Amino acid sequence: MKSYLTNQIKNIVLLGNSGCGKTTLAETMMFEGKVIERRGTVEAKNTVSDYTEIEQVYLRSIYSSVLYTEFQDHKLNIIDAPGGDDFVGGVIPALRVANTSVMVINAQNGVEVGTEIQGRYVEQYGKPMMFFVNQLESDKANWDSTIDSIHQSFGKKAIIVQYPVNAGTDFNGFIDVLMMKYYTFKGDTGERTTNEIPAAEMDTANELHNALVEAAAENDESLMEIFFEKGSLTEEEMSKGIRRGMANRDLFPIFCGSGKKNIGIKRLMDFIINVSPYPNQTINPTDNAGVEVPIDSKAPTSIFVFKTNYEPHIGEVNFFKVISGKVTEGMDLVNMNNDTKERITQLFASAGKNRTKVTELYAGDFGCTVKLKNTKTNHTLNGPGAPWVFEAITFPEPKFRTAIKARNEADEEKMSEVLNRTHQQDPTIIIEYSKELKQTILHGQGEHHLNILKWHLNNTHKIEVDFVAPKIPYRETITKIAAADYRHKKQSGGAGQFGEVHIVIEPHVEGAPDKTKFKVDGKEINLNIRGKEEVKLDWGGKLVYYNCIVGGAIEARFLPAILKGIMEKMEEGPLTGSYARDIRVAVYDGKMHAVDSNELAFKLAGRNAFKNAFKIAGPKIMEPVYEVEIMVPGDKMGDVMGDLQNRRAIIMGMGSDRGFEKIIARVPLSEMHKYSTTLSSLTSGRANFHMSFLEYEQVPTDIQEKLLKVYETEQVED
Repeated sequence: MKSYLTNQIKNIVLLGNSGCGKTTLAETMMFEGKVIERRGTVEAKNTVSDYTEIEQVYLRSIYSSVLYTEFQDHKLNIIDAPGGDDFVGGVIPALRVANTSVMVINAQNGVEVGTEIQGRYVEQYGKPMMFFVNQLESDKANWDSTIDSIHQSFGKKAIIVQYPVNAGTDFNGFIDVLMMKYYTFKGDTGERTTNEIPAAEMDTANELHNALVEAAAENDESLMEIFFEKGSLTEEEMSKGIRRGMANRDLFPIFCGSGKKNIGIKRLMDFIINVSPYPNQTINPTDNAGVEVPIDSKAPTSIFVFKTNYEPHIGEVNFFKVISGKVTEGMDLVNMNNDTKERITQLFASAGKNRTKVTELYAGDFGCTVKLKNTKTNHTLNGPGAPWVFEAITFPEPKFRTAIKARNEADEEKMSEVLNRTHQQDPTIIIEYSKELKQTILHGQGEHHLNILKWHLNNTHKIEVDFVAPKIPYRETITKIAAADYRHKKQSGGAGQFGEVHIVIEPHVEGAPDKTKFKVDGKEINLNIRGKEEVKLDWGGKLVYYNCIVGGAIEARFLPAILKGIMEKMEEGPLTGSYARDIRVAVYDGKMHAVDSNELAFKLAGRNAFKNAFKIAGPKIMEPVYEVEIMVPGDKMGDVMGDLQNRRAIIMGMGSDRGFEKIIARVPLSEMHKYSTTLSSLTSGRANFHMSFLEYEQVPTDIQEKLLKVYETEQVED
């Protein structure tokens, strides 16, 4: 394979709803570039893009595939992105490194859920976009309704460049209103005949041609002047205007064809080569310090790893984009994220499951390598003279959580290794080992997303696992003042154990003054504060510990042991075993024995005195509350609002955003289990949401009683 310079490289990402034909389109593009000798099909499970076992089981893309083809002395890098929103972890990195997005539309269905969702991501990343209306050979293909749906979702910026003459089972050609030619195709060979536009189509072709000319002229003042003077533009002038319009996201060209029958694919590739931007014609990327980095082959070498795969018999495969300079086989680079040295022993151009060995790659190109020791996704590798570190790819917050456990306890360690490796491949899967909940919690983009992981554990790695409902990280606190004492006394022949502790506790409010006078059950307690320690708790909130011992009732050396006992009970709250927080504890009296008192005795006395006081101090369970923002189609608002009411949600705000209704609500985490699945069911997959932690607040009394009963039952069973 030849080496391609920056001005010979185009980088695109194929987007679209599952089933729109992205993988088939990519297969045909590679076939036309002679990168593969025969075209595979999704149904036959032999495409180079969907090559993993799980993708062949589901007959759909689950992971992004990095591909390439060669056409007109150019290298066209292609990322075939998954269509389901559960697998957005493959979409976001592709948008980060690609320069143009090609939104593939199924002509049978028009704009679908995945189209709308991925269109919002394209807008967020500010990428040029074009449409390819696919599957026009299907008997249910409907060009007019498809165009209507595109205009409804993406506006009049979407401009027709091609339209089919006979969509349906007889589809074999289209009219290109940029070239003003009628192209027909023979079978599925891609063999094309150029014809004059039939007289019956001339009015339609002229109307669409004029609309395209106007759209192209609007994006360039000099072209607008030519258009007003001559009333038309040349093909070259139109291409210039379209290029600028795409760069500004003011124009989204619409192409048509059939990936399956190889109709229009060469023309699509020709347009991408001639009109879409080269890597160095886009906005320069910036590093973490905000410094612009030129995409220049003569600059120092810097590459950014945007994807990591783990493959049997190979190990980790790192996919990267050359940001600047050039990378060569045998080159030594420094990982700027961990300051380790890495040698690029082998370089490949990736075509899905096929890898082509190369010796060098220039700025703007994609490649992959193996056997790197300390390099993962989001890492920057630099050569001499390159100081840059590129910002990590930001992924959407998780929407689904579940606990996981191995059926065989002996598999726990192996399961943990696989989970950690999975996170490296898909950063949208987050693994949390919760000491508090005594569970391994998985966070993902949806139920199907995590079910795919479960399939891999069960089938690929032969680890039988179960998903169980995740526990909720409740907190415990108090609402009023209480006092208690406890004497720990134990005699067992020799030296015994003795320690007596008297405490008073109250809720901690940040900024409130220290209190020295309390009245508890009619008894006045006056404190002489001799020492104060504020413990900032790892799980949030504080414990404030006062030493109010006078007259040597308890020696100072035993006070840390009392605090240790209290902290043990803070870590396992008296109500449900959850963490306790925001409490002030004053030790004001006690007794000790000259021989039998020791640290253990006072630790146990402090622990039990705190436990007894806690239970009479108006104890309350607090639950985590999240802010949930939901984007929902207007016709589904009632269903979604009704479901939220059943989840104890409080609506905080409503509005509209890009054709969707937006709901902002406060919802307890305990009510969000499997919400992504429910929301998808209520809205036929058209709604989307994200959630972020807000605060802890007290649970209602009836729910607290239920939680107490459940905990008591668990304690009895244990």
